[in-house]
Amino acid sequence: MDFIDQLRVLASRIANTKDIIQTEEATKNAMVMPLIQALGYNPFDPLEVTPELVADVGTKKGEKVDYAIIKDGKPILIFECKKAGADLNISHAGQLFRYFHVTSTRFGVLTNGLIYKFFSDLEEPNKMDEKPFFEFNILDFKERDVEELKKFAKTSFDLDTILTTANDLKYTRAIQQKLAEWISAPPEEFVRLVSSDLIGNRRFTPAVKDQFTPITKRAFEQLIGEKINQRLKGAMTPDPAPVQIEVEQANPAQSNEQLAVTSAEEIEGFYAIRAILHGVVPLKRVVMRDAQSYCAVLLDDNNRKPICRLRFNNVKNLRLGIFKENKEEELVPLESLDDIFNYAEQLKKTVQSYGIE
Repeated sequence: MDFIDQLRVLASRIANTKDIIQTEEATKNAMVMPLIQALGYNPFDPLEVTPELVADVGTKKGEKVDYAIIKDGKPILIFECKKAGADLNISHAGQLFRYFHVTSTRFGVLTNGLIYKFFSDLEEPNKMDEKPFFEFNILDFKERDVEELKKFAKTSFDLDTILTTANDLKYTRAIQQKLAEWISAPPEEFVRLVSSDLIGNRRFTPAVKDQFTPITKRAFEQLIGEKINQRLKGAMTPDPAPVQIEVEQANPAQSNEQLAVTSAEEIEGFYAIRAILHGVVPLKRVVMRDAQSYCAVLLDDNNRKPICRLRFNNVKNLRLGIFKENKEEELVPLESLDDIFNYAEQLKKTVQSYGIE
């Protein structure tokens, strides 16, 4: 099984059990150790993965980190674990900071079993940075995240390779966060910049700012939505023929500009469903077809084999359409995309009802 498939299986299991895991020890056993194992390390071999590795730090004796991955007798990656869902503020990484300072390791991980924050000493040698250079969410990851995580696998771990890309990752993440803020609330300086050629010789008055701020935000969102839609159609098209996009139109003369645009939430929901159905049916048979009022997830791209419908047009009121035995759609509310995994068994039964081969 490929590394990404192992992660999808683990993600599905964690999504179904995370709410019943109440302690740090249970988090380690059910979440963290399986990820370490997926990276190719044997968590039951103390020469390879040492639990509660002890080090004396100054006047503090017997300082421990939860796990240390060992290579050639030295720790190369250390973990500090909190219970599932706990906050991962830098203030919670005290032992990680202290242990990092007195060992040869260059990488520390702070995790609650769901999110893994990777730290190094990019700012000052032998002193762990306060900000992570990489963050991995087991319930919400993309292929590029998997490629970065894979660099820490036993078969591919190379210190120089990881450090070479760590700085770029750190700055890329910071820029992405800044762009995300701008998309949500474009700052005046940015609105002024992008509108400068449009307003000509007019002054950038408060009225001009009020006019162009929502336009800038809308343009940002539409551009990203179109790019996502293009990527999605390219990834899911098995041949040069374009993917069929179902569009519900009240007016047959409706312009092409009003066609459905696949949102980021719909794409995340689609991949969550694919993760759930891993091992039940080949993933290439699980296809998404977007419409204006909902996004359909189908088996074999067949309207007669609906798996579910993502009704995410209102991001504050996410709903999942699941199908009963008579194929009648039942709408269930979702507080977050994670809630899709609460309906894993029903989605599997729906697919199995089509007599999959």
